[in-house]
Amino acid sequence: MRVHFHGAAGEVTGSMHLVEAAGRRILIDCGLVQGSPEADARNFASFPFDAAKIDALILSHAHIDHVGRVPRLTLAGFAGPIYTQHASADLLPIMLMDSASLQENDAERTNRKRKPGQPKAVPLYTKEDVRDTLAQVRALPYGTRVKLFDGVEITLRDAGHILGSAIIELWAEGKKLVFSGDLGMKGTPILRDPEQVEEADLLLMESTYGNRNHRQRSETVQELGEILDSAWRDGGNVLIPAFAVGRTQEMLYWFARHWSDWDMARWRIHLDSPMANRVVQVYDKHHELFDAEARALWRGTPNPFRLPNLRVTETAEESMAINRIHSGAIIIAGNGMASGGRILHHMRQNLPKRQTRMVFVGYQAEGTIGRRLVDGARWVRIHGHDVRVNAHRHTVGGLSAHADQQALLEWYAGFSVPPPLALVHGEDLAREALAGEISERFGVQAVLARPEMQQDV
Repeated sequence: MRVHFHGAAGEVTGSMHLVEAAGRRILIDCGLVQGSPEADARNFASFPFDAAKIDALILSHAHIDHVGRVPRLTLAGFAGPIYTQHASADLLPIMLMDSASLQENDAERTNRKRKPGQPKAVPLYTKEDVRDTLAQVRALPYGTRVKLFDGVEITLRDAGHILGSAIIELWAEGKKLVFSGDLGMKGTPILRDPEQVEEADLLLMESTYGNRNHRQRSETVQELGEILDSAWRDGGNVLIPAFAVGRTQEMLYWFARHWSDWDMARWRIHLDSPMANRVVQVYDKHHELFDAEARALWRGTPNPFRLPNLRVTETAEESMAINRIHSGAIIIAGNGMASGGRILHHMRQNLPKRQTRMVFVGYQAEGTIGRRLVDGARWVRIHGHDVRVNAHRHTVGGLSAHADQQALLEWYAGFSVPPPLALVHGEDLAREALAGEISERFGVQAVLARPEMQQDV
């Protein structure tokens, strides 16, 4: 068995790994590259393999940095089955249709501005391309060993990262490969804890927060309540960039959980996402994947997705109307790294105001506007306009959907024998720190995966 690393190898987006085993070529994830100035060109580039010769694709979860190039793969000739967990299969059309819509809209805007004789912009893929791709999806449950081909079997385990996220176990040629996918933190609201895997001949492990530990969740939630209270006293709005799946649901969970003690009824809460209602329906369909506390809260009042002052925005006109609100609004909008989407319009209106609170609740990749704001930028360019940043900025890291260094080490320690491993889905500072800790504690030298590198199992 041989693994070729083609994405999220030295960065946190663009997850893509090719496994050759038992005469088959199996791709794990096919994600969009995000954040860097070169991202668009890289997403349009040809795949470093013949897509038509890929026998199957396995998706660890539905975040766009793990699935965002799948329609591109089918356009390049891939015609095999796409395997993913049931909830991920339900989220996949929502995520990919939204991505296609953004691609089509970006191409249309570019073409309106182009001069005569300039080449016409085309989208990375269209909604019709997505429909063709979705016909190839095969949904799998957690915990069932499934034969993909003669000599190749897989099992999906709950990764506790977002709804439907999976750890992938793959057996072939008498060997076992484990891909952690994105691992969540123990005790994350709504989701169950990541399952422990005990054996592997090679482990591909994420390392997003390999060099840091999150604050205690209780301290983080208290901080969130204090941020909301100070914003109310100052008469400002609260902006929260969040992806439609994961952080958004957790924020609404905490609003419901602390409805009384945070006096949430005084706020106007806007979930400015065309995907929001569709994502809610997927969550409602999969209560069996919730932890016990979340199942109880969903049956209670107020339900996190049906708060009495929650307004879900569908149209662009409704979204623009939010910008007429100068105080008392909590605005949750995508995307989570503030590198595109509706959050940018709200940032352009609200960042210059000192009473505004800008709250980051997830990872901000290198090259994104979110990362520049977290790093203290006083000016950012949004839609061609230079915007002064006077707003208060808060990085609420304890709400991250990714396991921190300690959680990653604890999960690795759960193997009966520490397996050889390659670190993926992390920037070099994070990977090097995690590799050092693993070497010191377990005596295992981790490989830092690089694009086009290969590893034998």
